[in-house]
Amino acid sequence: MCGFDKEKGPGRLMKKGITLILVGHINFILGAIVHGSILRHVSKPNDEITTEYTAVNIISVTSGLLSIISGIIAILVSRNLPVWKLHIGLLVTSMLNTLLSAACCVGLLLAISVTVAGQGQGLLKGCNTSDSNVPINARAPLYVDCPFDTTRIYDTTLSLWFPSLFLAAMETCLSIWCFSVGLTLRGIGPCARTYRLQLGEEEEALAARSKPGEASALA
Repeated sequence: MCGFDKEKGPGRLMKKGITLILVGHINFILGAIVHGSILRHVSKPNDEITTEYTAVNIISVTSGLLSIISGIIAILVSRNLPVWKLHIGLLVTSMLNTLLSAACCVGLLLAISVTVAGQGQGLLKGCNTSDSNVPINARAPLYVDCPFDTTRIYDTTLSLWFPSLFLAAMETCLSIWCFSVGLTLRGIGPCARTYRLQLGEEEEALAARSKPGEASALA
């Protein structure tokens, strides 16, 4: 139930670390694409700052970087279980990444909701329509005067945000699992007792094997 034991635990931790690195890289790349192709045009059009989009993108990119760091530390811990400093590093990075990835999920949900509810009006701030009485709508084929290309900006943004949301949710789940492993290695939590029992049984088995060898050497 705990997901970490003496035999298979290190291998599972290494796999989770590799997955975190992969997911973090993809999420970072998606955030960079969103910023480079879309948000850099709408984050400050005509001195009108689209706060929700800018904040979400910054959190998403930072979460991807922190996931990569957490994955690297998880791999190091899986290869060096007795090193307590790595345990602390795993606890700190996984906890921070859990909070940041969860905030990224909430932010992306809000950004998607605002974009869908407003029909993409936030993406077209700073644009002018041929009719000032008609509200700007990214889904409607209106003639707009924009400092950037508006072709499929609504569909492109959502098609990038939904995968980012899924990846941020994965980062959250993986970070929670790594955090629980860090607690187990430090002897904290319900799973720590099972892990300690396994270590005790292994030590007893090694002691039992070494006793016959010592007796034969004395003889």
